[in-house]
Amino acid sequence: MAQTLTRSGERLQAPPPSSVRRWRHRVGVLLHRFPGARLALLLGPVLIWMVVIYLGSLALLFVTSFWRQDNVTGAIVQNWGLTNYQFLVQTPVYRTIAIRTVGIALAVTVTDIVLAIPIAYYAARIASPRMRTFLLLSMVLPLWSSYLVRVYAWRTILSGDGVLNWALHQIHLGAVNLGFSRWSLWIVFSYLWLPFVTLPVYAALERIPNSLIEASTDLGARWFTTFRRVILPIAIPGFVAGSIFAFSLTLGDYIAPSLVGDTEFIGNVIYQSVGIANDIPFAAAYAVVPALVMAVYLLVARQMKAFEAL
Repeated sequence: MAQTLTRSGERLQAPPPSSVRRWRHRVGVLLHRFPGARLALLLGPVLIWMVVIYLGSLALLFVTSFWRQDNVTGAIVQNWGLTNYQFLVQTPVYRTIAIRTVGIALAVTVTDIVLAIPIAYYAARIASPRMRTFLLLSMVLPLWSSYLVRVYAWRTILSGDGVLNWALHQIHLGAVNLGFSRWSLWIVFSYLWLPFVTLPVYAALERIPNSLIEASTDLGARWFTTFRRVILPIAIPGFVAGSIFAFSLTLGDYIAPSLVGDTEFIGNVIYQSVGIANDIPFAAAYAVVPALVMAVYLLVARQMKAFEAL
């Protein structure tokens, strides 16, 4: 039991035994001598927890995709096989949904990159500090609101009796049918993920030294040549990071297609398979599709050496 000392009416804790002090001193010297051990003790438990949760869930998802559901009882039968994958490949509707999801994800990614380049370039290279702050707040501020609120706001704007058609009617331009269509999905997704693309591109453009651009100008290069030969190669990591956000978030989304779209995405099929049909093995097999698509995308980006400057 720890001893206590009394001084001026106060109870003071006695110093630890000499063996404890020696042990603490040895540990302190060891951690000071080997910074890697100190870093491992600090980050090790957190990294182990994240690896177990993330990789463990992916492994369980992959394993479950080889099981099947009993057609009579609805129970999960842990018999290994490729039944779910064969059903996905042989059923035209699921192939169409997968192709449609990847196609819209690519369209949204390209659109956001095209929109992000002038915004990020102006904020990073041209705008005054006050205007730069205003632009950055304008990009971040929508993220403070609820995802559902933003989707419902666009539903109100694009619906047949929404704000857009009302404004067009006031100036006698007729009406457009954008509500509950693939066009509305493209618009809503591009709006939702634009901040996730613009901010990495802005960070990449801001790191470019002014001396490189000035040297290109002094050598007689025009603005487009400078952008293509100097700015674009250096900013590629920002484009890659932003495209990963836009592409992956579109692949896995199922709420926006349900609220503003007229078609199903991979996420909608997975949600229905789990929540309605309770066919977890089939949902797991279909969930492997976007994971494989993202793996291929990351592999291609790595082969292009896009991650070297991240």
